[in-house]
Amino acid sequence: MPFVDEARIHVQAGRGGDGAATFRREKYVPLGGPDGGDGGRGGSVVVEAVAGLTTLAEFRYRRRFVAPSGAPGGHSRARGADGEDVVVRVPVGTIVRDTATGELLADLVRPGQRVVVARGGRGGRGNVHFKSSTYQAPHFAEKGEPGEARELELELRLVAEVGLTGLPNAGKSTLLSRISAARPKIADYPFTTLEPQLGVVALHGGEESFVVADIPGLIEGAHRGAGLGHEFLRHVERTRILVYVVDLAGTEGRDPLQDLEVLRRELASYDPGLLERPALVAANKWDLPAARERWEAFRPAVEARGLEVYPLSAATGEGVERLLNRIVELRRRLPERPGEAGAPEAQAAGRAGAAGGAEEAVFRFRPREPLAVERRGELFLVRGGGVERMVAMTDLGNEEAVRWLKRRLARAGVMRKLREAGAEPGARVKVGELEFEFEEEAARRR
Repeated sequence: MPFVDEARIHVQAGRGGDGAATFRREKYVPLGGPDGGDGGRGGSVVVEAVAGLTTLAEFRYRRRFVAPSGAPGGHSRARGADGEDVVVRVPVGTIVRDTATGELLADLVRPGQRVVVARGGRGGRGNVHFKSSTYQAPHFAEKGEPGEARELELELRLVAEVGLTGLPNAGKSTLLSRISAARPKIADYPFTTLEPQLGVVALHGGEESFVVADIPGLIEGAHRGAGLGHEFLRHVERTRILVYVVDLAGTEGRDPLQDLEVLRRELASYDPGLLERPALVAANKWDLPAARERWEAFRPAVEARGLEVYPLSAATGEGVERLLNRIVELRRRLPERPGEAGAPEAQAAGRAGAAGGAEEAVFRFRPREPLAVERRGELFLVRGGGVERMVAMTDLGNEEAVRWLKRRLARAGVMRKLREAGAEPGARVKVGELEFEFEEEAARRR
C-alpha cells in the first residue's frame, strides 16, 4: 500500500456556561439587588504534536472530538467552572488544515507544538452586569457563547533533515541501511520501498546526529502524479538537504546523468524551490567496474551543474563516510528551522506560551466580518459585526433580554444599515435566530 497517512476529523469546542439571573436574598434585605455570576468558558480543542506517535491510524476509528461546556454562574456572583480543553495528540510532522476553507492552521514540526483549532465559547454574563442607575433589577442574564466547530484535515509528512531521492533501484534503501539502524526492504526489483523510511545517523561518538528519509523511487512524470509521485514528492518538501542517489554503473540500462536530470526536473516541476536547497550527488555502486568506467565523464558533467558528487558503494560502505561528513558540514551552516528549539520563532512562542500557561499554544481568532444587510424578497438578513453572537448569547424567551438585545443591535448600527438597505416600517428582519419587525423610530434614533 502507498504511504497515504491522512485523516479527517470533526472538532467541537464547548459552549460557555450561562450567566445567572439571581438576586440577593438575605435576612433583613427584602429587596436585594442582582448578584448573578458569570458562566465559565467552554473547553477548547487543541492539536498537539507528540513524540513517539508515527501514524494517524487511530483517527480512522475516532473522528469526533468534543470539549465540555462551561458551568453556569451562580448566586452571590459565583463564577461557573471552565470546561476542560480536549487535546488531540498527533505525530510530529502533521499538517492541520480547515477542510471548508483550505486554510493552513498549523505545521507541527517538533514535539510540544500546539494549536488551538476550536476555541471555547465565552461564558455568559450574570445579571449583575446589566444593572444601572435607571435599571435596578434586571431579570435576565446572557447565555453562554457557542464554541467553534470545524472539520479538519490532518496530513502526516516526514520530518527529516536529509532526504535520499532517486529512481527505482538506485540503492537508496541500501544506503539508508548502511548509515543507520533502519532496515527497509531491499530487493532487486523496482518500487521495493512503497513507504518512506526514516533512519537516524549518529557520527563522532553520537556528537553529531540527524534524521535521514529514504523517499521511495521517483519516475518521470512524478510531479503529475505518475506512479506514486505525489505521495512521494510531498515528503521531499520537509527535507533541508537533498542527496540524489544515482546508479553510476547503469545496471538498469539507464544513463546516470540522464537519471539525475530526471530527478531534478521532477522536483523543479513539483516545487521550483526544491532546487535551491543544498544538494549532493551520491554516485552509487562504485564497487562495480562499470561505475568506475563512467566516472571520468560523469564527474565533470555533474560539477558543471553546480553540484558536488561523491562516488560510493552502499553495498560495501566505501566512500560513505566522506559523504556523511560533508552532510554534517552543510548542516552546521543551515539556519535553524522555524519551530525548532533555539529559533527566534520558537523562543517567542515559548515566551508567549509561558505567560499563558500552555507552551507554544497558538490561538487563532477568526476575523470578524463587517456588518452587512442582504435582502431576500421581503426578508432582510443581517450578518457580521458580531451580531449573530449577540443573538446566540441572548435568552430569546425573556422579553427583558430581547429588549436589551435590540438596544445593543441599534448601537451596533443594525437599524441604520437596514434603513440604508431600503427597509420600511414593518419589514421582516432576521438576525441569527431572532426575527422582528423593523421600527422606523429605532432607526432614526441611531
